[in-house]
Amino acid sequence: LSTGVDGVTTGLGLKLNRVHITGASDEATPAIQRALNVQAGQPITALDLDALKASVERVGWVKEARVVRLLPDTLIVEVKEHDRLAVWQTGGRTYVIDSEGRAIPGADAGRYPNLPLVVGKGADAAAGALLPLLAQRPRLMGRIDAIVRVDERRWDLRLKDGGIIQLPALNQEAALIQLDALDQRERLLELGFARIDLRTEGQVSVRPGASA
Repeated sequence: LSTGVDGVTTGLGLKLNRVHITGASDEATPAIQRALNVQAGQPITALDLDALKASVERVGWVKEARVVRLLPDTLIVEVKEHDRLAVWQTGGRTYVIDSEGRAIPGADAGRYPNLPLVVGKGADAAAGALLPLLAQRPRLMGRIDAIVRVDERRWDLRLKDGGIIQLPALNQEAALIQLDALDQRERLLELGFARIDLRTEGQVSVRPGASA
């Protein structure tokens, strides 16, 4: 019976001819196409849309998907991918992580040179809280080479010129505001320094660099 119905629908022109994938990056599209595993000429009314949706959502890139049949011959796949928050380096390996700290399977960290680099155990889970604060400070963010998780409780900001900014375990935003005020008064980020210690609330300790 199924074979007979498929033959009728194909005879009426209700067969798959086009697949439109929207919202997917160039890097993710091939994996999504493989997950769909559909062929031109299939009876379009016989496609199991729920099964196709589930298959696409098993692709590591994909956060959620929607699959729609547009008669007579088109399948539309709408994809929402995981955001790319940072590159995480740990144990000698690198991963692309999203804002929830989830490593994205199949993502090549080498293709994202503009993402911030977070380093160390626990950096993946904690990065989502710190990076938005740094993104609000492009003057500082542009000088950061790596953001290092220390003892799974606080961060060191390692700058491109070799300087280090030590953040506290708590109240990181207050410490950054304090750094903003100091930089506005003294243009500290331009002067150069070996270390700025913000770990004690209300205090700033600065160790000048060799050229300061």
